[in-house]
Amino acid sequence: VLAELIEKFVSHLSESQLDCYFSTGNYKAMDADVKNESLSSVQQLGVEMTVRYGKYLKLLKEHAENELCFVLMNCEKFLKQQQRTVVSSLCCLQDRYAGYDWFVSSVFLIMSGDGEKTLTFLQQFSRLLVSAFLWLPRLHISMHLPITTVESGIHPVYFCNAHHIEMLLKAELPLVFSAFHMSGFTPSQICLQWITQCFWNYMDWSEICHYIAICIFLGPDYQIYVCISVFRHLQQDILKHTEA
Repeated sequence: VLAELIEKFVSHLSESQLDCYFSTGNYKAMDADVKNESLSSVQQLGVEMTVRYGKYLKLLKEHAENELCFVLMNCEKFLKQQQRTVVSSLCCLQDRYAGYDWFVSSVFLIMSGDGEKTLTFLQQFSRLLVSAFLWLPRLHISMHLPITTVESGIHPVYFCNAHHIEMLLKAELPLVFSAFHMSGFTPSQICLQWITQCFWNYMDWSEICHYIAICIFLGPDYQIYVCISVFRHLQQDILKHTEA
C-alpha cells in the first residue's frame, strides 16, 4: 500500500511544472549500459546487508542481489549526467559518492525488490525538492548547486536542515542542547549520520517507512521535526548519560 501511495503521489507531482524543482534529462535503464560497471567494496557490503535485511523482513526473494546491483549502477549512471567536473584534493569529491546509498536501498525494499519500479520512482522523485534532502547522493558534485557549495564538500542537508535542527533543539529541548554542548559533540553530526543512513540501524522498518513517507508527503522540513522528535524521545537517556 505504501509503495503504491508514494508512487502515485510522486508521479502526480513530477508531472507538474510548479512542483518540479530540478530538471532531469531522459534516462533509460539498460542492462548493456551498466554491464561493464562495477560497485565499490563499500557498495557491495551495503548490498549484502540490504539483501539480508530484506529477506529477514520477508520483502525480498532469491536473486534480489543482482536486481539491487542493477538499480544502484543505473542510479549512479543517471545521477552522473547531472554532475560537474571538480578539481579538488578532497576525498569526498573524487568521482563517485563515497558512501553507500541507503535511500535507494530503502525504496528498493518498499517496492519489494522490483528494480524497474524502483528506478521509475527514483527518476520521477529526483525532480522534486525533497529528493535533495532524503537522497543524499542526489546532489553529489551536482550541477544544480553553486560551484562554491560543491567545492566545499559540505552537503546542503548539513548546512540547511542540520543547522535548523540545532536552532530548534536549543529552543525546544534546552537541556538536551546543553548536554551536547558539554560533551563537545554537536547534534548535527548525529543527525547527519541518521539522515545519511535513512535511520537504518536506529529505527524499526515500519518507522523508517513512516519517516520517508512523511517527508515525501509533507515536505523536507519534516526531516527536521523527526530528528527533534527522536531527541525528545531520548531526552531522559541523554541526560542520564550526561550525569554519568
